[in-house]
Amino acid sequence: MMDNWQSNDVGDDWEYERQHKWFEDRPVIPVPPAPAPPEPDAPKIQPSDSALATNGAIAYALQIAPNILRTRYDAFGELGVLGWCDEFRELIDAIIETGFEGALFTSTRDIALTTCHQLLRLDIDIKMQIIVIYLSAQVARLRRFLDGDMQYEDYPDLSFPKP
Repeated sequence: MMDNWQSNDVGDDWEYERQHKWFEDRPVIPVPPAPAPPEPDAPKIQPSDSALATNGAIAYALQIAPNILRTRYDAFGELGVLGWCDEFRELIDAIIETGFEGALFTSTRDIALTTCHQLLRLDIDIKMQIIVIYLSAQVARLRRFLDGDMQYEDYPDLSFPKP
């Protein structure tokens, strides 16, 4: 049945050369616009001298804070820790004030978070729970200001009542 495939024609063959001249008129390819000249680098923010001095003083105080706490504990016991916590509160107030002024450097923030971790890891035996709570509250206050989204689980265990 299919032997006569030549007779089953549906139309004449197209003669592409005579009827239509394919690809003679190429479409116009839009030329991409010339790249914009590179913008000059954004002006570098130059912190003020007072911001540099404040961040330097805060960073120094934070870096020596664990050593000072240990020294106060060795010299005065638990009451030395309580007194140091009040000084640490003043440092936290200065950090918060500097942060609200927009002058707190990210490096100072990182140092503060590292200091918080170091303070809670110090090997000091505090029996008075109120002092442990006060120290933990100050560390938590600083951490909430610096990194409010993070949940920290490294606080000392407070089991009430303590024998």
